[in-house]
Amino acid sequence: METKNKIRNIIIFIVLLILAVAFLFPIAFVLLNSFKGKLFIANEPFAFLSSENFVGIQNYIDGIEQTGFFTAMKWSLVITVGSVLLILLGTSMTAYWITRVKSKVSSVLYYAFVFSMIVPFQMVMFTMTSLADTLKMRNPIGMIILYLGFGAGLSVFMFSGFVKSVPLEIEEAAMIDGCNPLQTFFRVVFPILKPTAVTVAILNAMWIWNDYLLPYLVVGLTSEYKTIPVRVQYLLGSHGSFDMGIMMGLLVLSILPIIIFYAFCQKFIIEGVVAGAVKG
Repeated sequence: METKNKIRNIIIFIVLLILAVAFLFPIAFVLLNSFKGKLFIANEPFAFLSSENFVGIQNYIDGIEQTGFFTAMKWSLVITVGSVLLILLGTSMTAYWITRVKSKVSSVLYYAFVFSMIVPFQMVMFTMTSLADTLKMRNPIGMIILYLGFGAGLSVFMFSGFVKSVPLEIEEAAMIDGCNPLQTFFRVVFPILKPTAVTVAILNAMWIWNDYLLPYLVVGLTSEYKTIPVRVQYLLGSHGSFDMGIMMGLLVLSILPIIIFYAFCQKFIIEGVVAGAVKG
């Protein structure tokens, strides 16, 4: 029996090691090439750093100067933080109402949110762009509202699953103590939703920070509100030519904040996903 367990553990370890290498290799590849000259990246992309191909942090400096990276980071932070906070507030309250108010309207709303999860973005992007034009939403506030709409489906689904597991007796006790529905939600229910709230925040932050298509369609390449992915597009020259070294450097700078955020909060993901899958 012990031999079988050892063999199983070894197999699991090997599989996990292979998966770890597969997931970490692209990041290591980008990091390695961000310190090389563009000619060496084209000719020897998998070669290790040497005195011949090493250019130091010049790729990073050139990328920051050519693209206005810090301005793009500012708008990426504003849009990402604003969108995540609005998604957390709006979808948690919506999920709470849908779960606690048993009616045809709440049921229809719940399934509408679930259905929105399977609708491809490409089906609505032209209509969305036209609507953004009409409502003057080609700015960070408009982007935040649009991200609330696109992120609401999964977030409401996860919050609803968790709210179903919260005992009604806790809310009844709060109301007996004099809390109104809003006070009950913010003082009693929302703190209990912390694992799912952190998971929703992480998933939406990673998506919004790295998203290119929606900011490109809404703010475009000529607006002052360009995010990091849109700014990186500026590196493409005529006939599709671009400096791979500079692009690699910018990619490292752009993924670094979200990697730090994910590493800090990743312990909550599994807990929140499992909790959000609870059926009432």
